Amino acid sequence: MKKTEKKVAVVEIKNPKTLSGVVVSDKMKDTIVVAVESYKKHPKYHKFVKSTKRFKVHNPGNTCKVGDKVEIVETRPISKDKTFMVKIK
Repeated sequence: MKKTEKKVAVVEIKNPKTLSGVVVSDKMKDTIVVAVESYKKHPKYHKFVKSTKRFKVHNPGNTCKVGDKVEIVETRPISKDKTFMVKIK
């Protein structure tokens, strides 16, 4: 190997998480914010409680708009906050 060549390690995730949610913001370049809702059972009262989590998602080409339902897939870390990418259909 020459001194100018560098080894590049490609990281693949074995079982990537797939989630679905609604786009709530598209104001950033190549990034959207997706709200994913889930229902969890309360440990004491046994009532189902809705919880919402917001993920910053990589959106190449700014194709998604506010209100769109999208599926997101876990990828390698793209930036400090972005570890998900829009699933291409």
